[in-house]
Amino acid sequence: MQLSDRIQRVATSATMAMTQAARDRRASGKAVISLSVGEPDFATPSHILDAATRAMTDGHTRYTAADGIAELKQAITSKFTRDNGLTFTPAQINVSPGGKAVLWNALAVTVGPGDEVIIPAPCWVSYPDMVKLTGATPIILSGGTDFKITAEQLEAAITPATRWLMLNSPSNPTGAVYSAKELGALAAVLRRHPKVMVLSDDIYEALVFGEAKFATMASVAPDLTERTLTMNGVSKAYAMTGFRIGYGAGPEWLINAMRKFIGQTTSNPCSISQWAAVAALNGPHDFLDDWRSQYRTRGQAMTTALNKAGLPCVVPDGAFYVFADCTAVMAAKGFSTDADLAMALLEHAGVATVPGSAFYAPGHLRLSYAASMEEVTQACHNIAGFCTH
Repeated sequence: MQLSDRIQRVATSATMAMTQAARDRRASGKAVISLSVGEPDFATPSHILDAATRAMTDGHTRYTAADGIAELKQAITSKFTRDNGLTFTPAQINVSPGGKAVLWNALAVTVGPGDEVIIPAPCWVSYPDMVKLTGATPIILSGGTDFKITAEQLEAAITPATRWLMLNSPSNPTGAVYSAKELGALAAVLRRHPKVMVLSDDIYEALVFGEAKFATMASVAPDLTERTLTMNGVSKAYAMTGFRIGYGAGPEWLINAMRKFIGQTTSNPCSISQWAAVAALNGPHDFLDDWRSQYRTRGQAMTTALNKAGLPCVVPDGAFYVFADCTAVMAAKGFSTDADLAMALLEHAGVATVPGSAFYAPGHLRLSYAASMEEVTQACHNIAGFCTH
């Protein structure tokens, strides 16, 4: 049997591939520090684990509604009101097995061959390939030195075939954060194109540092709410990556279509994870201050060390990634691609990174500082030793 044309257009996830390469190296007995995976190294808070245990002992181990239990939908609406000043009804909420599933479900029910989806780059590796899987075409817009697109770029990229603008702030892989003013400028463009929807990926909302302030399109431009899907989840903020709970809030017609799609594909997310997510969203959030402080310290240490090693980068405003320019090191060491450099760092420095080309920004490396300070320090030492000798 021959594979479909769509799946043959899709690349293997570079982040997962590098993470697996690190696992394989470690399994063979070789030392490796993985800075390739976007996963908090902190333990899941105990009140969330307790909620998962209670869910099992209370018998919450059966099928649930396809797109989430009522209690979780209520917790999500409360979160949007509390944190973003947004009002949604439970009928406007979708719960899926991970944030990636929310994005895929939305694209799957709205676009197909002949449609276009605008994606600012550098971008998360999965966005373009998700679009390709629907048969639609990803339109990649490269951001400037701050890794963000302008209103002028957006205006020039929109065509009659454009169906979505996918925004991610704070950004994976760069940590760039769009300000409310910058989102307002993009919104002004979108008002002139009423058929273009906005998919706002806010998964790193809780991880914003320094003077930067989080903003999301639905709050900045309430008049666009009826064509905005705001996606979030519990993975990054609460160290719950394995629980696989993502959620989206948007117009009811879209949520209904996503529910129908889920009913014929994944069905409901894990029942136990849903109850744990209720505890996460409704419970205490004071631990986040300490986590953010530690992330900030690690990010500053990493950028300082990488700049000294000849890998120019800036302290990111959010998320937990540094996106370093590796063109000078590539030239000095004789590597033709950033992927070659990344593999050499794994083999000779024992550090797993992800090449920027996977994020549609060749000549860069993405390094995650969602690792202990000891690992960050040692990894940077190893990288410097390889790059400067």
